Amino acid sequence: MTSGQATRIQLFSIRSPQMRAFHLSWMAFFVCFFAWFACAPLMPVIQGEFGLTPGQIANINIAAVAVTILVRLIVGPLCDRYGPRRTYTALLLVGAVPVLGVASAQSYEAFLFFRLLIGAVGASFVITQYHTSVMFAPNVVGTANAAAAGWGNAGGGFAQGAMPLLLGAVLMLGVGEAMGWRVALLVPGLLMLVMAGLYWRFTQDCPQGDYVDLRARGLRQGAGGNGGLASFREACANYRVWLLFVTYGACFGVEIFIHNIAAIHFVDRFGLSLTSAGIAAASFGLLALFARALGGWLSDRLAGWRGLDMRVTLLFVLMIGEGLGLFAFAMAGHVGFAVVAMLVFGLFTHMACGATYALVPFIDRRALGGVAGIVGAGGNVGAVAAGFVMKGVGDVQQTLAILGVLVGASALCAIAVRFGPGHEAREPAPTSPRETAIEAPPKVAIADSAAGA
Repeated sequence: MTSGQATRIQLFSIRSPQMRAFHLSWMAFFVCFFAWFACAPLMPVIQGEFGLTPGQIANINIAAVAVTILVRLIVGPLCDRYGPRRTYTALLLVGAVPVLGVASAQSYEAFLFFRLLIGAVGASFVITQYHTSVMFAPNVVGTANAAAAGWGNAGGGFAQGAMPLLLGAVLMLGVGEAMGWRVALLVPGLLMLVMAGLYWRFTQDCPQGDYVDLRARGLRQGAGGNGGLASFREACANYRVWLLFVTYGACFGVEIFIHNIAAIHFVDRFGLSLTSAGIAAASFGLLALFARALGGWLSDRLAGWRGLDMRVTLLFVLMIGEGLGLFAFAMAGHVGFAVVAMLVFGLFTHMACGATYALVPFIDRRALGGVAGIVGAGGNVGAVAAGFVMKGVGDVQQTLAILGVLVGASALCAIAVRFGPGHEAREPAPTSPRETAIEAPPKVAIADSAAGA
């Protein structure tokens, strides 16, 4: 039985279901992350309107990522059960409600409530990684996962630069500042509704079709069997899942934390304007446009050379680089050095995220949704932990220094993920090294391997 997984990434094609899933998943992810972080660059304005204290801002940052932990744990097994198409469409529709609702907040408590609910859209990452994992063969799955995640993740960076500009455009129309930020926040919510329609109309669950239809016909419908709780339990029993849970918390968790505090940090510490601080913060997020894909591509290439353990070694090196760069960013006393240090540690951070999810499809294919959900939730646990560190320390600079040390220590969890010869023997070898590159040939090549189907 052929898996139908694509062995090449046809970057400029949408004719195949594999490439439609690739492009629409990263676009949906981009819109979700745009919505998730749309409030962050406007916090100096919102802080002034509601008279927020540093403790209340820390609570808002924690709320923004806390509920995502639970939702990520849920949507992974839901993908195994109902398919990524139905799961993503539902998340986009339901998630748009608090994104639109936050514009109506009239108090700190109401804003905190909606910010908590908005965190659910962060689970979009798990569905994106699941969908590309079932659509692409082992020789390119790391590249596909990292590229889709990186381009979608850039939505967070886009929000940092776009929301202050959007607010400025609204103010130029004569709208007051108190109403202007509310109008600006309607945009990402409306985009989520549009994306829900596109995802439902133009994607399918796996190369063979729709999970529910395949199950009704008695055909195998993809990783995880019937999914649900069984997928989650199987993933929980695998020690590699929890090691990657920690490492992803140390890379993606830090990334989320930086998205939430970068703009206000540049305003408070270096006296930048809201627009300048937004642009500086956006540069960190926009690294995801290529850095995540680079991490996944390197992982694929090294695995083709020396096997799965080289994917682990790469992740270890990237996390050491992230920890050192983060500590340098914390110690920066000049805005120019701070931006450079942020870009350096950001490069390692995004590449580490890509390298982590280049490993995920190989942990346990029978419980892919559970693995993707648990590891993804680890990212948000890391962000929540960082938020509590900042709340306890009370100083962003000291918090960043502490996080730099913790990231370096967590690299030990990365190197502890090992694969035995038996595990590696079950993985199909890439058909050729050149197929790990992103290409644009006239037709999708379909692998005959059944892995992951």
